[in-house]
Amino acid sequence: MKNWQHRIKSWLINYLALPSDVMLELPRITVIGQLHVYIENHKGIAVYSDNELTLKANKGYIQIKGSSFVLKMMLPEEILLEGHISDIKFLPDIQE
Repeated sequence: MKNWQHRIKSWLINYLALPSDVMLELPRITVIGQLHVYIENHKGIAVYSDNELTLKANKGYIQIKGSSFVLKMMLPEEILLEGHISDIKFLPDIQE
Protein backbone atom coordinates (compact mmCIF):
# COMPACT_ATOMS: atom_id res chain seq x y z
CA MET A 1 0.00 0.00 0.00
CA LYS A 2 2.80 2.44 0.86
CA ASN A 3 4.55 1.71 -2.44
CA TRP A 4 1.35 2.61 -4.32
CA GLN A 5 0.99 5.86 -2.34
CA HIS A 6 4.62 6.74 -3.04
CA ARG A 7 4.09 6.19 -6.79
CA ILE A 8 1.01 8.42 -6.83
CA LYS A 9 2.81 11.18 -4.92
CA SER A 10 5.83 10.94 -7.23
CA TRP A 11 3.57 11.17 -10.27
CA LEU A 12 1.77 14.23 -8.85
CA ILE A 13 5.07 15.93 -8.10
CA ASN A 14 6.59 15.21 -11.54
CA TYR A 15 3.64 15.66 -13.88
CA LEU A 16 1.52 18.27 -12.13
CA ALA A 17 4.50 20.31 -10.88
CA LEU A 18 3.27 20.21 -7.29
CA PRO A 19 5.84 21.17 -4.62
CA SER A 20 7.53 18.09 -3.17
CA ASP A 21 7.75 19.54 0.35
CA VAL A 22 3.96 19.85 0.52
CA MET A 23 3.15 16.52 -1.17
CA LEU A 24 5.63 14.53 0.93
CA GLU A 25 4.92 16.51 4.13
CA LEU A 26 8.56 17.54 4.41
CA PRO A 27 9.64 20.53 6.48
CA ARG A 28 10.74 23.66 4.64
CA ILE A 29 13.52 25.53 6.44
CA THR A 30 14.60 29.03 5.46
CA VAL A 31 17.75 30.33 7.15
CA ILE A 32 18.70 34.00 7.00
CA GLY A 33 22.35 34.29 7.98
CA GLN A 34 22.84 33.19 11.56
CA LEU A 35 19.97 35.40 12.77
CA HIS A 36 16.65 33.85 11.71
CA VAL A 37 15.24 30.39 10.98
CA TYR A 38 11.76 30.01 9.49
CA ILE A 39 10.35 26.47 9.56
CA GLU A 40 7.18 25.34 7.81
CA ASN A 41 5.43 21.93 7.99
CA HIS A 42 6.58 20.98 11.49
CA LYS A 43 4.46 18.88 13.84
CA GLY A 44 5.05 20.71 17.12
CA ILE A 45 7.68 21.77 19.63
CA ALA A 46 9.53 19.02 21.52
CA VAL A 47 12.16 21.18 23.29
CA TYR A 48 12.50 24.94 23.65
CA SER A 49 15.10 26.85 25.66
CA ASP A 50 17.37 29.87 25.29
CA ASN A 51 19.89 27.78 23.32
CA GLU A 52 17.90 24.93 21.71
CA LEU A 53 14.74 24.41 19.69
CA THR A 54 13.71 20.90 18.71
CA LEU A 55 10.68 20.42 16.50
CA LYS A 56 8.85 17.21 15.61
CA ALA A 57 8.83 16.60 11.86
CA ASN A 58 7.03 14.01 9.76
CA LYS A 59 10.07 11.71 10.03
CA GLY A 60 12.11 12.49 13.13
CA TYR A 61 13.10 15.84 14.61
CA ILE A 62 14.72 19.11 13.60
CA GLN A 63 17.19 20.38 16.22
CA ILE A 64 18.44 23.97 16.15
CA LYS A 65 21.18 25.07 18.54
CA GLY A 66 22.63 28.47 19.30
CA SER A 67 22.02 31.23 21.85
CA SER A 68 19.66 34.07 22.76
CA PHE A 69 16.65 32.35 21.13
CA VAL A 70 13.33 34.19 20.87
CA LEU A 71 10.22 32.79 19.18
CA LYS A 72 9.11 35.71 16.99
CA MET A 73 6.13 33.92 15.44
CA MET A 74 4.42 30.61 16.14
CA LEU A 75 1.53 29.17 14.12
CA PRO A 76 0.25 25.57 14.09
CA GLU A 77 2.72 24.47 11.36
CA GLU A 78 5.07 27.46 11.09
CA ILE A 79 7.61 29.01 13.42
CA LEU A 80 10.08 31.90 13.22
CA LEU A 81 13.08 31.70 15.52
CA GLU A 82 15.45 34.60 16.11
CA GLY A 83 18.83 34.45 17.84
CA HIS A 84 22.38 33.36 17.11
CA ILE A 85 22.05 30.10 15.12
CA SER A 86 25.08 27.82 15.27
CA ASP A 87 23.77 24.37 14.24
CA ILE A 88 20.79 22.73 12.51
CA LYS A 89 20.44 18.93 12.55
CA PHE A 90 17.90 16.36 11.43
CA LEU A 91 17.52 13.64 14.06
CA PRO A 92 15.83 10.26 13.51
CA ASP A 93 12.72 9.35 15.46
CA ILE A 94 13.71 7.00 18.28
CA GLN A 95 10.64 4.82 17.65
CA GLU A 96 11.60 4.04 14.02
